[in-house]
Amino acid sequence: MPACFITQPIAKEAVAFLRQQNVTVRFASSMTMATVIKEVGAADAVITRDLGFSAAAVAAAPALRLIACHGSGTDRIAVDAAKTRGIVVTRALGSNSRSVAELTIGLMLTVARRICEADRAVRANDWVFRYRGAGMELHGKTLGLVGFGAIAREVARIAAAGFGMNVRAWSSSVEASVFAEHGVTMMSDLPSLLRSSDVISLHRPAGRGGDVSPVISDETIRDLRSGSILLNTSRGVAVDRDALLAALQSGRLAGAGLDVLAEEPPEPDDRLLQCEGVVFTPHVGAATTDALVRTAMMCAHQVMDVFAGRIPPHAL
Repeated sequence: MPACFITQPIAKEAVAFLRQQNVTVRFASSMTMATVIKEVGAADAVITRDLGFSAAAVAAAPALRLIACHGSGTDRIAVDAAKTRGIVVTRALGSNSRSVAELTIGLMLTVARRICEADRAVRANDWVFRYRGAGMELHGKTLGLVGFGAIAREVARIAAAGFGMNVRAWSSSVEASVFAEHGVTMMSDLPSLLRSSDVISLHRPAGRGGDVSPVISDETIRDLRSGSILLNTSRGVAVDRDALLAALQSGRLAGAGLDVLAEEPPEPDDRLLQCEGVVFTPHVGAATTDALVRTAMMCAHQVMDVFAGRIPPHAL
């Protein structure tokens, strides 16, 4: 029987599906790369989440035919080492786009209306907050999307149809016809987008090895519209922490909603944690039951495709 090794928990529906297809399913006993290297053994396929799969892990799996990424980013997978061995690497593209987009909208509304601060005020019996806690109405405001992939397109749809926002976007890789198809204004460069937006939402993928140049940096904060809001549900490294702190402290940014950070978890004394106008979530954009089941099932079907000699969807 072929074997699939899983580095971190996935939806039980996908595990049951694999077993129904007579696949032996094994799980790592702990969620560390050292454990994965020790335990992957003779697995024919691997499903990994944000732990990734290192070159040493590839070397420790002599029978490996597939590394299925439970998500869209393969930056923590040793793609070159896999390619050298002829191992297929896949992604679960589009399976969590709706969930990440909904969290993005949730963060935007939470920051704009200062919901977390208002909650704390009620718990402290500080009802005077209502006289000093004015927020931003989103209707008619301009939302700027950095990147225009599947998640950003869903954010654009919800923001335009639900809030009546004017949506603009910039991407170095998306054709102009795609912007037109979604009713979004295409911007020619990043500075123009930053200068014209009340809310900036980051949706850039990471490059090989997780590399991505920061969108928010010492150079770009000067382009931000004063009093604007920043959202990041893409990659923590897309935001330079010190530049973000400076923008918040100067009032260039009125607030931020962050699902991802460059360092996860942050140090307890990180000054960013003390900023009143920042709302954090612990990298949960894709963590809905619906998205987790869709993603795990896509990975399971990719495993079966490889075992049947087919090239699975979303193979690199």
